[in-house]
Amino acid sequence: ELKDMHRPYVDDVFLVSAKGEKMTREADLIDVWFDSGAMPYAQWHFPFENKEEFENAYPADFIAEGVDQTRGWFFTLHAIAVMLSESSEEIKAINKHVNNLGVAYKNVVSNGLVLDKNGNKMSKRLGNAVDPFSTIDTYSADATRWYMISNASPWDNLKFSLDGLDEVRRKFFGTLYNTYSFFALYANIDKFEINLDKQTPVAKRSELDRWILSLLQTLIKEVDESYEAYEPTKAARAIQTFVDEHLSNWYIRLSRRRFWKGEMTEDKKAAYETLFTCLTSIAQLMSPVAPFFADWLYQNLVDANPKVHNAKSVHLTIWNEVDETLIDYDLNERMELAQNISSMVLSLRKKMSINVRQPLAKVLIPVLDDNFQVKVELVKDLILSETNIKDIEFIKDTAGFIKKKIKPNFKALGTKVGKDMKLVTEAINKITQEELAQFEQEGTFAIRDTEYAISLTDVEIIAEDIPGWQVTNLGSLTVALDITITNELKQEGLSRELINRVQNLRKELNFEVTDRITISLQEDNLIAPAVLANKAYICAEVLANDIKFEQNINNANQIVIEDVELQILIAKH
Repeated sequence: ELKDMHRPYVDDVFLVSAKGEKMTREADLIDVWFDSGAMPYAQWHFPFENKEEFENAYPADFIAEGVDQTRGWFFTLHAIAVMLSESSEEIKAINKHVNNLGVAYKNVVSNGLVLDKNGNKMSKRLGNAVDPFSTIDTYSADATRWYMISNASPWDNLKFSLDGLDEVRRKFFGTLYNTYSFFALYANIDKFEINLDKQTPVAKRSELDRWILSLLQTLIKEVDESYEAYEPTKAARAIQTFVDEHLSNWYIRLSRRRFWKGEMTEDKKAAYETLFTCLTSIAQLMSPVAPFFADWLYQNLVDANPKVHNAKSVHLTIWNEVDETLIDYDLNERMELAQNISSMVLSLRKKMSINVRQPLAKVLIPVLDDNFQVKVELVKDLILSETNIKDIEFIKDTAGFIKKKIKPNFKALGTKVGKDMKLVTEAINKITQEELAQFEQEGTFAIRDTEYAISLTDVEIIAEDIPGWQVTNLGSLTVALDITITNELKQEGLSRELINRVQNLRKELNFEVTDRITISLQEDNLIAPAVLANKAYICAEVLANDIKFEQNINNANQIVIEDVELQILIAKH
């Protein structure tokens, strides 16, 4: 078994010619770099044969090697190409035909070095070297390649960390696998089969479907441009952001109930079609960087539907072209606004240790302009669903309610104001609440007695908390969260906690998602009133026919809600 193709191991390999004669490695070399530089011609045995194959492959579109090859391979390839372009009639003719001015390649990437996680050169002596073979065995070739490509551009040095690699495997590949598993689970239950000729027209699909398809087309455009420009890092990062932040954490989360519906409605069918399109497109887009996982994903999606694609592999499919008609920039902007507002509300919940299952009354959002309020109103239901808030209220005059502080961003201002930094800083510190509100709406502010106009990136704006409220801002966007929990809200929160425990028990007991159940629950002064007040809602969520209260339950499971231990028994109905 030959594990290394270098000398002296390669000298143990003998080939046999067509005449049955023994062939050995050629020992007489002009120069190793001359041999390497002659590779474009030698690989085709040109000019003695394969002239058409050579012409189709010359000059090369792309080569890659380390920076040390600048005076080695990179140089000799061009040097020999230039010499032949002046001395070889065959090369002259081919150069004229392909419009080549005498180069051996069109694009080159000079690879950076792989360093340890602290930026030091890897060395066996220092004990910081990472064995590539064991790494691939543990984390897979695709995860390793994706980590290296997405973490740093190929021409930059890479700080290699096994922790970072493990995070990529979990966050990206794990998330994508779970997204596929979600689709497969419900598609199998519903016996759903995609029919490309009878898909729901995109214009008739829900706004959530149209948004993710719009974003998908934007992604296809960005990834295609990145690959064309030899920027695989940008492509990988864009794909990862789409999967993590948009497809999994937003589209799937907000679409779950559509897949849970019993009957195959037109809306449910559209949800399946939309998710199928996203997953097959992602498989194709990621295939140059993660070829094995991409093909596994593609084949699992289309094998049950042989008419969907004729190709046996994702690598044999025709590359997707962007469909500009599906890109809705206004919709993208609205949904980004919904995501930002939701993220801000959820961060305030986390700050105050208020579980998302606990409903809250309302959030106040200062109106930047009339167009802003219209955009938020269009995605209001999505925000309320994602954050578990009852209502959004818009306020136009924030001066009497929300107080903000403004501070200079010295790094951003430095190049703009230079020696006048002290003067500009003093002026910024004197900005009133009314002026600050106007600044946030208009995006610029003229500094008094100076020629300078500052933008929102030149300052840091911080909202102050109000008793009973939590406030945060992102640029000019501000949200104030009402954190007062009434008894009614508390009871609904407890009922949601019970739903969570029952759903976890269903999984532990390997119940099918379609199984209906009955629930026996230990009676408790805290939980019982909440359950009775929200019984219909709980039963609908967990597919329960009834909830019974009992003092002692045989063969019960133990659950904990609000530090209260309860006995519970769920059984198939």
